[in-house]
Amino acid sequence: MRETSLDLDVLAQSESVFALSNGHIGWRGNLDEGDPHGLSGSYLNGVHELRPLPYAESGYGYPEQDQVMINVTDGKIIRLLVDDEPFDIRYGELHQHERCLDLRTGVLDRRVEWSSPSGRRVRVTSKRIVSFVQRSVAAIYYDVEAVDQQVRVVVQSELVANEPAPPTSNDPRVSATINVPLQGEFHAHEGLRCELLHSTNFSELMMATAMDHEVDGPPSMKVHSESFDDLGRVTVTVSLEAGEHLRLIKYVTYGWSAERSREALRDQVDGALVAACDTGWDGLCAQQLDFLTDFWDRADVAIDGDDEIQQAVRFSLFHVLAASARSERRAIPAKGLTGNGYDGHAFWDSETFVLSVLTYTMPEAVAHALHWRYDTLPAAMKRAQSLGLDGAAFPWRTIGGQECSAYWPAGTAAFHVGADVADAVIRYLHATGDGEFEATVGSDLLIATARLWFSLGHFDPVGGFRIDGVTGPDEYSAIADNNIYTNLMAQRNLLAAADAAERNEERARELKVEMEEIARWRRAAQAMIVPFDNTVGVHSQSERFTDHEVWDFEATTAEEYPLLLHFAYFDLYRKQVVKQADLVLAMFLRGDAFTEEQKRSNFEYYEKLTVRDSSLSACCQSVIAAEVGHVSLAYDYLAEAALMDLDDLEHNTRDGLHMASLAGTWIGLVAGLGGMRASGPTLKFAPRLPDGISRLSFNVEFLGRRLHVDASPTTTSYVLKQGDDLEISHFGDTFIVSVKQASTFETVRDVERTTLTPPSQPYGREPTHRLADPAKREEKHEETP
Repeated sequence: MRETSLDLDVLAQSESVFALSNGHIGWRGNLDEGDPHGLSGSYLNGVHELRPLPYAESGYGYPEQDQVMINVTDGKIIRLLVDDEPFDIRYGELHQHERCLDLRTGVLDRRVEWSSPSGRRVRVTSKRIVSFVQRSVAAIYYDVEAVDQQVRVVVQSELVANEPAPPTSNDPRVSATINVPLQGEFHAHEGLRCELLHSTNFSELMMATAMDHEVDGPPSMKVHSESFDDLGRVTVTVSLEAGEHLRLIKYVTYGWSAERSREALRDQVDGALVAACDTGWDGLCAQQLDFLTDFWDRADVAIDGDDEIQQAVRFSLFHVLAASARSERRAIPAKGLTGNGYDGHAFWDSETFVLSVLTYTMPEAVAHALHWRYDTLPAAMKRAQSLGLDGAAFPWRTIGGQECSAYWPAGTAAFHVGADVADAVIRYLHATGDGEFEATVGSDLLIATARLWFSLGHFDPVGGFRIDGVTGPDEYSAIADNNIYTNLMAQRNLLAAADAAERNEERARELKVEMEEIARWRRAAQAMIVPFDNTVGVHSQSERFTDHEVWDFEATTAEEYPLLLHFAYFDLYRKQVVKQADLVLAMFLRGDAFTEEQKRSNFEYYEKLTVRDSSLSACCQSVIAAEVGHVSLAYDYLAEAALMDLDDLEHNTRDGLHMASLAGTWIGLVAGLGGMRASGPTLKFAPRLPDGISRLSFNVEFLGRRLHVDASPTTTSYVLKQGDDLEISHFGDTFIVSVKQASTFETVRDVERTTLTPPSQPYGREPTHRLADPAKREEKHEETP
C-alpha cells in the first residue's frame, strides 16, 4: 500500500490506512515527527476510561456508565531539528515524500527528502513495526542523512502522555472526548532508556510504557535523557557532513492491568524491553516476516482481472489480522486499534463478520475472542437479571463487558447479539472440531444464551414461539415483533445449546441443565415464528413491516444520507426503509430456512428499501446477489465493501478502519463469488465469477486441513495443501478431496440466472457499477473526484 505524495486534506484518513497493530498495541500512521497530524493515536486493547451516560430522563435498567478507549502514551514520536529548525513538512521545501505499508513484511516504510527554510537539505528514512510475535513490543528504525552540506541535527525520541484531545462531534460514530485521561504515577530515565507509569481516574487501570535505543553516528554525537510525569525524552545531537548518517533504533514496550501492582507492571515492560533489544531490529523484522508468511499461506486470496480488488482484499486481510492476532481474550473493536471511532467499542460485528473470516484463516484467534465473551459472562448474566431475564444478555456495544449504549431501542433491545455470539461458537466448533473448547467455553456460552431466548420469548395461543419487542441488525427498525433475523438465529442457538448439553453431560449438570429444559429449548426452536407476507409474496423483516409506508426515496437528497443524521428515528422506525442488510443477512447465515425462490423474491424486494447507511451491508448484499444470480451486482457490492476505507466511501475513515467491511471483502469473494457455505462439518462451494474477474483462488482452514480452491469461469479445482482426505461439495455434488491430486469440475453457468433483470435500489443509492474492462475502470476512477 503506497503513498507517493502527501495531501494534508486526507492526512487523518491516511493515518488510519497506515496504522499498525497486533491486537494488543495499536499505532496510528501518524508522521514520526508528530506534527502535522489528523488524529494522533496510540491504543492498548481494553484500556479505557469511564464517563457517566447523560439522560434527560432516566429509566430503570438504563446503563449508567460509558467506557471510552483512550489515547495512551505515544511512543511513535521522533522529532528532528535541522540547524535549530524543526522538521515540519508544512514549512521549507518537501522534495520527496513516500510511505509504503508492505503487507508481506508488516513494516511501514517512509522516505522523505526535505530542505529547511534556510536551505539545509536532509534525507530521512524511517521504518516502523508493531510485532506480531513479541506482543508488547513496537519498534522504529530512523535514519537522517545530510544531503549536500554540513548540518547540525538534533533528534528527540519521546514518550508523550495526555496529547491534546480531538474536538468533539455530534456524529454518534465519533468518539467521545476525554481530556487528560492519564495521571502520572512514576517516571524514570537512565542513559538511552525512559519509562512512564500512569493510571486512569475512574476505571482504575494502570499502564506502563518504556523505551530504549540503539544509536549509531559520528564520534561527536552526544546523548541526553530526561523524564517528567507525561514526557520521557532521549535527545541525540551531532553535526553531519554531507553523506553522513545518524541512525537510531527505538524499542517501545507497553503493559497494562486492572490488578497487578506498579512494580509488576514495571517489571513487565522492562522485561519485554530487554527481550526486544536482545532480538534487535533485524530479528524483529525476521520474526514478523515468518509470522506473516505463515498467515498468507493460510489466508491469501488471489484474483486475476481486477488489481484494485486484489490489493484491497490483501489490505483487508492484513488489518483483520492486525486487529486480532494478539488480542488474546480481549475484544476486537469495530475500528480495531486504528482509530477511536465508536469510542473503541466492540459490537456484534466482531462475531458475525470478523470471526467469520478468522474461523477459516486463523482459528486460534477466534478461540481467544470467544474466551473474551466467556470472561464477560458474569456481566452479561447480571445484565439479564436486571432486565428480568434468565441467562446472559450480551451488550450491544462495550469494551469491558458492560452495556454502554445510552439509546436502549438500538442497544438493550438488540438481543440478537447473544445469538451472534452463539453462531460464532457453532461456526468455530464445526470448523475445528475443538471438543475441549466445546466442553467448557462453548457449552457455557450456548447454554447461557439459550436460557435468555427461552425467557425472552413466549408461546402464543396457537403454539407459535414469539420473540417480541426486539431490534434486529437494521437500526432503522426498532422494537419489532418477531424480527426474522433474531428469530432464526435464536432458533439455531436453542438447538445448538440442546445438542451441546447432551454431548457434555458433566458440564450441563454443573450448570443445572435438566432434560426438561433441553426439551423446552427444542420445542421453542421447532415452534419459532418466521413472518411471511402472503399478499406481497416475501418474508417480512418483522411482523407487519411490509404494511408500513415506504420511505419517500425520491424526495431524499444525496446530502441527507446517512438518514440517521438528518431524520428523527421516530420517522424512520415507522417506514419501510432499511439501513443495512437484515433479512438478507439472515438468508446468508440461515440459508437453510429459505427456498431458492424465496431468496430471490426477498432479495429483490428488500433491494428497493436498503440504503446502506452502514458499512456492514454491502458484503451481505454481495453474497446473496451472487447466490440468486445477480453476479454483476454482486461484483458492484463487493467493490463497495472492498473500497470502503481506501476510497473513504462513508467519509469517516479518519476515525479508524471499518473492520467488518474489511472482513466483508473476504466474505464477498469467498462466500459470494466462491459460493462457500458451511453446512455443519461439511463445506459447500458454488463459484460464480462476474465479467472482469477471470480467476479467483483462496485457501481455507477446516478441520485441520488446508484446502485450496481455484475457480475460473469454466472450471474449478480443489486440492488439499495439507491434512487428511476431506469430503466437500461442488454445486451439490459431493466428492473427496486429497493432497494427492486436484479434483476439477466445470464451473456451472446457469443460463436462466444470467438473463435475470437486475433489481432496483432506492433512488440515488445504486452501487457504483464495476466495469469489467480494467482500462475503463481506470478511466472512470480518474474522472471521479
